[in-house]
Amino acid sequence: MYKIQVLNNISEKGLARLSEDQYEIVAESKHPDAILLRSHNMHDMTIPSTLKAVGRAGAGTNNIPVSKLSKQGIAVFNTPGANANAVKELVLAGLFLSARNICQAWQAASALTGTDDQIHLEVESQKKKFVGIELPGKTLGIVGLGAIGVEVANAALNLGMRVIGYDPQITVNRAWALSASVEQAESLEYLLSQVDFLSLHVPLVDSTKGFINEKSLAGIKKGARILNFARAEIVVEEAIVKAIKEGKIAAYICDFPGNHLKGHPQIITLPHLGASTHEAEENCAVMIAEQIRDFLQHGTVRNSVNFPDAMLPRTEGWRLAIINANVPNMVAQISTHIAHQGLNIVDMINRSKGNLAYTLIDIDQHIPGNLLNMLRNTSGIFSVRVL
Repeated sequence: MYKIQVLNNISEKGLARLSEDQYEIVAESKHPDAILLRSHNMHDMTIPSTLKAVGRAGAGTNNIPVSKLSKQGIAVFNTPGANANAVKELVLAGLFLSARNICQAWQAASALTGTDDQIHLEVESQKKKFVGIELPGKTLGIVGLGAIGVEVANAALNLGMRVIGYDPQITVNRAWALSASVEQAESLEYLLSQVDFLSLHVPLVDSTKGFINEKSLAGIKKGARILNFARAEIVVEEAIVKAIKEGKIAAYICDFPGNHLKGHPQIITLPHLGASTHEAEENCAVMIAEQIRDFLQHGTVRNSVNFPDAMLPRTEGWRLAIINANVPNMVAQISTHIAHQGLNIVDMINRSKGNLAYTLIDIDQHIPGNLLNMLRNTSGIFSVRVL
């Protein structure tokens, strides 16, 4: 039986994918086979020697020590796209909020006092301060065309907007899902010079940290509005405030409140609501539970941030799942060890990602313990499992 430690509340709809006869779901464990979490910070955790996989019910993995886990041969999974619709809808709401100055107008209306007649007169005198703009014909620039960026792009086209996308690393699957009407920007500088609205949809990595800063904002189209529903650290908040004061940008809408942004009339901050819908939480929970289940039982890898995708249809017999360094001659050494035991390989795949390689091998006979010992003692092999 597999033991699954859950560090945050995970939807029961997802946990139900882990059958009770094969999985034990616990909140505390010194010897878990897998860990499921959402926002729990794992960086200070002691990693159990039994751990084989970590599943994040969400897209970002900044709360998980991915590099450390990789060195121990532990797979880290996430759920890209499971919350895409929820975030897309909030981004669209952000477009309307900023275009029509809705939050500022609501605050002004809430502060009105007096009789109804006095309030009506005050409304008529104040409403000109909140004159907005309409979206058709305006240009939306999208940085990052992953699951969320593609959905935002396609939805914005349906609103009558011109859409320009920038993503040098767009995948084939995402490109297929993207409308042909979305224009391609060859550079971030070109995109910034064109936009009335800018929406950010990139992961937080070293290359994206603070990449919307004073230097990049110097080339942005005057009066643009910036939406950030990705990660707070992607923008330099001081640069945003300065650009607003200087009249370079008209508004900043984000999901990440902070002291630099509080109380500014042209800044709207929301309390990290991006994926906070019942549907998104259920989608993420179901997706991560199924990925962890398939990895533990069959060695299948889908949506891992540190392991290569690997899917091999099951045959009769036994399966080896081997994680090793991505260096020459590893497959040859593994095959030689198997051959020396007089075992026949029925089917196999070998995939690599960065410094890691992953091999699935189906064998039609029982796998003896001495083969496992030889494999585990081979330099460069991090872990070996029999499935």
